[in-house]
Amino acid sequence: MRTMDAETYPQEVLADEEPKYLRRQKPLEIKRRKFGKKAWKTYLRAIVGTAAAAGGVGIAYMVGHFLLASQEMALIHPEQIQVAQSHYVSPSSVREIFRVDRGHSVLRIPLSERRRQIETLPWVEQASVLRALPNTIKVEITERTPIAFLRDSSDLALIDVHGMILDRPLKGNFHFPVITGISSDMPIEDRELRMQLFASFSQQVESARGGAMDQVSEVDLTEAKDLVARITGLQGGSANSAAGGASEWNHADAPILIHFGDSDFENKFLTVLNDIGQWRAGAGSVESVDLRFNGEAVVNPDPTLVAKQLDPTAAIPAPKAAAATKSKPPHAMSRSAKKSAAKHSHPAAQR
Repeated sequence: MRTMDAETYPQEVLADEEPKYLRRQKPLEIKRRKFGKKAWKTYLRAIVGTAAAAGGVGIAYMVGHFLLASQEMALIHPEQIQVAQSHYVSPSSVREIFRVDRGHSVLRIPLSERRRQIETLPWVEQASVLRALPNTIKVEITERTPIAFLRDSSDLALIDVHGMILDRPLKGNFHFPVITGISSDMPIEDRELRMQLFASFSQQVESARGGAMDQVSEVDLTEAKDLVARITGLQGGSANSAAGGASEWNHADAPILIHFGDSDFENKFLTVLNDIGQWRAGAGSVESVDLRFNGEAVVNPDPTLVAKQLDPTAAIPAPKAAAATKSKPPHAMSRSAKKSAAKHSHPAAQR
């Protein structure tokens, strides 16, 4: 077999057998697009949009810096906190709450939190806190209204209908009865319950006779179900006055301790006004009256027997305690016949 050199092969054959990746490629022509009007508009819009966005960010930053960090918006002086409608709440005590906000923008002040802090002040019942731009805070206060003096230990404070104990202000003219039986360590719910009872008593007694609360010097609220009032200057009507004679007038200014229970204060007080002359005519000196017996009034009651009638399960009093009541006068009853008087008289009187 004859061999043949590669040079003797036809070039067409060699070209067909040459690998394609070694072949010389034909150059491609790249057509460049011309920069027309439409492209200019697109690029112009992009440039304008970018500039506007950058400008907006810059303006927003400047406005935010002015509102949140500038001296024009900052709370610097205490006088920038305006306290209105304040008689017994010291404006300085309100401004002291905003001490932590000094030097900060008024927009950074947490108004709800400051309002709750202001309402913890003793004389503040409700508060409203508002911003007044550029750099002022306005505080409006609704103060508590005291309705009585409170004797707690040796101190004499004020107390409102919700049982909130208030320090007596240096200035202020108050004319109230003195409340006992409530202390500062008593839960606020119990204090409020008793003061609601006192408020109802005051309203109904004034409804029975205008100015009647001026004669109430002291109210004991130790028992939540029994309001005990010390009343002075009680005088009966004209008919009863004639029956009582000089004795009634001699004892008219003596204080009387009256148990009113926890309801129907108006009718019970009218009973006292109508029957005081009759009671004095029958019992002489009237020192106390118990009105907790379904419309009947027990005059000068024996505390031991009253407790037994109110609670039949109570223990029988010791003989010594019973003997101590012998010197007391018999009971006088309102709207009573002899049968009613005998029912509630002392054992010593019955004998």
